[in-house]
Amino acid sequence: MFQTKIEIPKSNFKITYEDGIMGLGSCFAENIGTKMKGVYFKTEINPFGVLYNPVSIGNSIELMLNNNLFTENDIFEYRSLWQSFSHSSLFSDISEEGCLNKINSRLNSSFEFLKQTNVLLITFGTAWVFEERKSGRVVSNCHKLPANEFVRRRLTKEEIVYRFTEAISKLQSLFPYLNIVFSVSPIRHWKDGAHENNISKGILLLAIDELQKQFGNVHYFPAYEILLDELRDYRFYSSDMLHPSEVAVEYIWNCFSETYFSLQTLELKKRIEQLTADYDHRPLHPDSFEYKNFLSKTDERKLELKVKYPFLSDRMK
Repeated sequence: MFQTKIEIPKSNFKITYEDGIMGLGSCFAENIGTKMKGVYFKTEINPFGVLYNPVSIGNSIELMLNNNLFTENDIFEYRSLWQSFSHSSLFSDISEEGCLNKINSRLNSSFEFLKQTNVLLITFGTAWVFEERKSGRVVSNCHKLPANEFVRRRLTKEEIVYRFTEAISKLQSLFPYLNIVFSVSPIRHWKDGAHENNISKGILLLAIDELQKQFGNVHYFPAYEILLDELRDYRFYSSDMLHPSEVAVEYIWNCFSETYFSLQTLELKKRIEQLTADYDHRPLHPDSFEYKNFLSKTDERKLELKVKYPFLSDRMK
């Protein structure tokens, strides 16, 4: 077997369909979150948009915990768009009111979701940050403002550990049964060069390792190692040779499932995946009796699942 197999120990806690799961971080968090939503887990993904560095992710946790609504003093206008340094461009808008509505409606919903969250999935992307010169704060997105308005620097392990020791302590005091699963995005930040990318990823890995030693509810999932070592072949990458391909994301998703899902959860996930595949089937003759009968039986299976698992009723429309 021409492959370096990553041995992942079974988790000492299990994720179920009744858990609330929130994902924060890089676009890899989006990949796994989309997979979870696709099979009807109760999931909230990146309520501030994609975030790459640990400080911005830590800040987003604090903003949710405080649930202080944003005002006109928290946003700015640039190139005819109102924007927030705490959010991705998904929250930008041509009007001040529109921008604030997007931000605050999502902030309210994420605050409510956080109160019922059992599992927090956090993916670090890079140790590099941009600090606004006039305020000294780390921004989540520069929104294409002139480069001379920011200072770019690399975080230290100690800075990351300090920021998340504070954040995890607050989370633990409010949600004592919360489990936090960290990962490092396998997507390489190639504009920094291979060496700088490896240093950045190494800092993130060291910081997570230190947090694991401090907190019993902190876990690590080796998405980074799976792609770079186990799937060490460019057929597992997209056309830019940096992002994982759909096949690789599916493989890592299956590894995650086997690590954190109980047998019952895996069985239910399998049934839902088959149901979804049947609904996605596109027949040559949609008006035929055979296809209508097939749809009717698929609807019956869906109803059976909703009756057996009532918590799926609101998720499976």
